[in-house]
Amino acid sequence: MNLPPEGLPIYRVLTGPDDASFCHRVSDALKMGYVLHGAPAVTFNGERVIVAQAVIWPTSISLPQ
Repeated sequence: MNLPPEGLPIYRVLTGPDDASFCHRVSDALKMGYVLHGAPAVTFNGERVIVAQAVIWPTSISLPQ
């Protein structure tokens, strides 16, 4: 089974302020081979917009037969 590099888990949720740094973290995960899992979640904490995006390692996806 093809596993993510560096001992990373097959399922990850990336979170943080909606800024360039967060976008780079998601982009880096995609470049590494992760794929988006679902839509991002967005909330406002009273000061800034906070985003969460789940990513999964593609070999962990099992399609129904």
